[in-house]
Amino acid sequence: ELSKIKVEASDKNKIIFYTALYHSLLAPYLYNDVNKEYLGLDKQIHTAEGFNNYTVLSLWDTFRAENPLLTLIAPDKTNDLVQSMLAQYDQYGLLPVWPLWSSETNCMIGYHAIPVIVDAYFKGIRNYDVEKAYQAMRTSAMQDNFGVKELKQYGYIPYDIYNKSVSAALEYCYDDWCIAQMAKDLGKMDDYNYFISRSSGYKTYFDKEYKLMNGFSSKGSFRRPFDPFFSSYGECDWVEGNSWQYSFFVPHDVQGLINLYGGSEEFVNALDTLFSMPMGMSGHDVPIDITGLIGQYAHGNEPSHHVIHLYNYVNRPWRTQELVDSVYRSQYANNVDGLSGNEDCGQMSAWYILNAMGFYQVCPGKPVYSIGRPLFNEATVHLKDGKSFKVIAHNNSRDNKYVRSIVLNGNKLETPFFTHQDIVDGGTLELTMGSEPLK
Repeated sequence: ELSKIKVEASDKNKIIFYTALYHSLLAPYLYNDVNKEYLGLDKQIHTAEGFNNYTVLSLWDTFRAENPLLTLIAPDKTNDLVQSMLAQYDQYGLLPVWPLWSSETNCMIGYHAIPVIVDAYFKGIRNYDVEKAYQAMRTSAMQDNFGVKELKQYGYIPYDIYNKSVSAALEYCYDDWCIAQMAKDLGKMDDYNYFISRSSGYKTYFDKEYKLMNGFSSKGSFRRPFDPFFSSYGECDWVEGNSWQYSFFVPHDVQGLINLYGGSEEFVNALDTLFSMPMGMSGHDVPIDITGLIGQYAHGNEPSHHVIHLYNYVNRPWRTQELVDSVYRSQYANNVDGLSGNEDCGQMSAWYILNAMGFYQVCPGKPVYSIGRPLFNEATVHLKDGKSFKVIAHNNSRDNKYVRSIVLNGNKLETPFFTHQDIVDGGTLELTMGSEPLK
């Protein structure tokens, strides 16, 4: 498994990289016996026909980078994961949230089995009943639990009726966007229109006075007084975060978020403020999960993981490159404290693996990668069908952290993005590095 990615690096960086790759493969866990039998969520014995059954799906964490990594290096396992999710749907009536052995913990928020399925689908991983997968997603998104009833009733989740309302709602907006994409591809246009409308609900929570996301009440007013630094395990609009950390979670509609801020310059200013402001939080029981702080960006927990790459959407790629580089230096090390937060079933390490190779998927379900700052002079992903995808960083060094030019298979790229298909087709991405940003 480790040989699926080969890197040319110093011994120190190889140790960090391959430790991360090892960590990323520890979960999910195979959960059937040699005869394919396993105990289902209905407490009956089932047989995994034509797939391996997996459990320990920490989906709130892993949909962001761990599952996209598996689509590259273990597409067959990704297919098994989808089939395992559909088996749970058969036995339990809903897609998994955080299954542990033969039980559903319902730990964390969102219905993040959905982006895992949709990302697999749009990457051509489809050896399962696609129609059943779609119906399972729709059923999970139309249930009456976990704030979805309120979402259907009000068109948003009011903070005075449902706790953790804004975090839950923002993640539902993204999940609903994913459903909409698959509905459109399957020709289900009524569903597409419904879910794409729900996916834009993030705009409801944007408090123009503060230019941050904020709780919105059933009476139609924002939470006042409002403290964007506040976080709590108890009554709070946020899950393991605060307004600063969640206000940038709109991975499916980055341009729409930019528009809310008033344009690119204002959005850049907001990002710059996020990364430069004091690290303090307010609240009597600030979640211990909020770690690895760079300003109010929290690398040690998952809601922040895509944010560094948002600079690529506003023509500031050098800021993405600087910050990715700073995270390598400050958040990952070959020590017992070599991670800034919980490994979270591979997510913390998967972020490092993808970024160290030079790219990251901001929006799983949209098979596009954002280019950052490659750590290695050369990294090669060996793909399932014998093809390979190589990233070469010319003139790469600790000081030369800025990308000066991007060439994909001999063609110069004008923007720092490429597609999943570019990887699976095989080829070479060449980045020329320098000590000065290319503005």
